[in-house]
Amino acid sequence: MENIVDQLWNEYIKVTPSAAKILSIFEKEGETVANDHIAIRTFNHPSVNVEQLSAPFIAIGYEKQGEYIFEAKKLKAAHYEHRTDKDMPKIFISELRLELCSEFVQEVADSVIEASEVNHYSKNELLLQGRTWGLPSHKIYERLLEESEYAAWMYVFGFRANHFTIHCNKLNHFDSLMAVNNFLKDNGFEMNTSGGEIKGSKEQLLEQSSILADKMNIEFQEGTYEIPSCYYEFAKRYPMKNGELFEGFIASSADKIFESTDTVLSK
Repeated sequence: MENIVDQLWNEYIKVTPSAAKILSIFEKEGETVANDHIAIRTFNHPSVNVEQLSAPFIAIGYEKQGEYIFEAKKLKAAHYEHRTDKDMPKIFISELRLELCSEFVQEVADSVIEASEVNHYSKNELLLQGRTWGLPSHKIYERLLEESEYAAWMYVFGFRANHFTIHCNKLNHFDSLMAVNNFLKDNGFEMNTSGGEIKGSKEQLLEQSSILADKMNIEFQEGTYEIPSCYYEFAKRYPMKNGELFEGFIASSADKIFESTDTVLSK
């Protein structure tokens, strides 16, 4: 687990080449990029729910700091911070509340988790495995999309970091999130504009933005199709009344950040 962040990053850039490119262009500007948080998606199935996937992080000194509900997307989430090492990124794990979903979504989730034999992996190994079941069906993927983009994404990409996040407070040459966004657009990256290009505000103590997810050719049972994979996020945090930076999340903003993988936005 000592290198879990590096390992998550290495798996992430395999399906998100834009993230590696963005890291490179910031470094060419003389920046040392710090990571604000890593986001992981899952189902609230007993074998792979938030409590299960957070266990490896808790074992190395993380503790839960906040919980969040996303009613429309049928999600709940928690974020974790390292107790002593403030340079370690926060971990944000969300899960699809299967009991609120259709019988079809529940059956797909149950069947892929059963097929994946997740209990054969340690939890830290599982986080790096991606899809642990066989080739997905494009017909099932499209049907999942009709109900839940989140479920469809999980069905194809499985257990991995859904996104990393640049901690914009620690950039030396960019004094605002808008400056970061403009730099990205000038370099050819398309931003997620759902709910506005910048989600949140200084008054809410957190501003967030993200590029749209990369497109990736995925082999399905019916052939190869190009679909959205993962994305890179950018966060600017503001001090609370006690002078310390706000380290939590704003559910209404995160709700729109989730949509960076939406097929509608990525067309």
